[in-house]
Amino acid sequence: MSEQKTSGFLWFVAGAAIGVAIALLYAPQRGAETRQRISRTAEKGREALAESGSEILERGRELYDKGKQIADEAAELFDRGKKLVQGTKENG
Repeated sequence: MSEQKTSGFLWFVAGAAIGVAIALLYAPQRGAETRQRISRTAEKGREALAESGSEILERGRELYDKGKQIADEAAELFDRGKKLVQGTKENG
């Protein structure tokens, strides 16, 4: 998931949780039922945020590994080029 999409998803979840909480507060139910529904909704929101956080962490690890691989390949190419240039100087 891209960083922009993940950020948008997190804002959506946060907004949805706030909207549900406000709607529940104005709903014509007993206090205990309302508190229970708010609690369940908050738990679902927490779980969604935790899952999103895990996805972000995994994506960060993937990007780190890919960046490390690119850096390693670039260093190898640099070393090969350096050896090639040194070999040319010795022969020339």
